[in-house]
Amino acid sequence: MRIAISGTHRTGKSTLVDELSDLLPAYVTVDEPYHQLEEEGHAFAETPSVEDFEAQLARSIANLDEAPADVVFDRCPVDFIGYLLAHEDRDAFDIEAWLPRVRGALRKLDLIVLVGVERPDRISLSASDDEEPRLAVDETLKELLLEDPHAFEVEVLEVEGSPRARAKQVLAHLADASR
Repeated sequence: MRIAISGTHRTGKSTLVDELSDLLPAYVTVDEPYHQLEEEGHAFAETPSVEDFEAQLARSIANLDEAPADVVFDRCPVDFIGYLLAHEDRDAFDIEAWLPRVRGALRKLDLIVLVGVERPDRISLSASDDEEPRLAVDETLKELLLEDPHAFEVEVLEVEGSPRARAKQVLAHLADASR
């Protein structure tokens, strides 16, 4: 199966990818586009710009085109749409121009696992962290994935709890899907 872990920053996505990597040893993991682009020399602004998020969106689409059959992705194209729609310069983002490519890429996924912000929040944040944008992206992603206003038509599993509990929810879902 092709699985993507989605959510705003600091929700435990990468931790869940690591847990699933241990539990699904035959699966390949694909790092999030930010890290891939950074390794290639992309210089991100201190506060990511619309262009920075569009570069990550393009890389996420390319990752879905290039990856093998049994894979866990850290992030998917919808993540970057969430960030772009919540961005202060969101009017510079033309979602309609991207939707055909995003829909095509998402057809290559079997499941998106949504890791949302929990109450109480499991991730302790320092006073310097910008909580308002994080929550705005979380809300936007939940709308995009759970309400599906743009007809992405991909199966979504929302998980919660400890990293191990989240991984078990994914494994249980996979077991049910294979029946």
